[in-house]
Amino acid sequence: MKYEIEKIQEKLRLKLKSSRFSHTLGVQYTSACLAMRYAEDVEAAEIAGLLHDCAKQLSDEKRLEICFENHIPVTDIERKYPFLLHGKVGAYYAKTKYCIDNEDILNAIAHLTTGRPAMSMLEKIVFTADYIEPGRDQAPNLEKLRQTAFTDIDLAVCLILRQTLEYLDKTGTETDHQTVKTYEYYKNFLEVRKHG
Repeated sequence: MKYEIEKIQEKLRLKLKSSRFSHTLGVQYTSACLAMRYAEDVEAAEIAGLLHDCAKQLSDEKRLEICFENHIPVTDIERKYPFLLHGKVGAYYAKTKYCIDNEDILNAIAHLTTGRPAMSMLEKIVFTADYIEPGRDQAPNLEKLRQTAFTDIDLAVCLILRQTLEYLDKTGTETDHQTVKTYEYYKNFLEVRKHG
């Protein structure tokens, strides 16, 4: 699998702009670190981290076209904001262009933008790594989030979702209902765990 990782890196280096490629390597690295921490498959985490933004450079029109041609479900908000589709299209590309057939890896890429209730550990790892990788410096509380990611990944996921919703609210950006659903799920999960 190591050889595949290097081949994927080389392909992506040619396709992504340099800042996006640097971010991609950061997510690969952070996913691997989190996978070691939570005893997950490190190579699967690296591949999911590497491919998480493989459809990011496509135009909105192209993302929609790929979805319609390949019967990938598109919600009303995704139709309105097609940049949200880069995860779903990325999963399709991972399968068709990079020959990835591991469902967990494909799900980690597909649900990257909004998360989803009851994510697998790999999905939570990639979702979190995308937000906290070393090149990120814009989000508030990053230092605390990075520490939390390595002690309580469910709490980290919940905090990332809360910050995302707060940011969208503050900027007046329409929110994907899946993000809200995922946040509510993890908020409730943590409550139950606390009192369970």
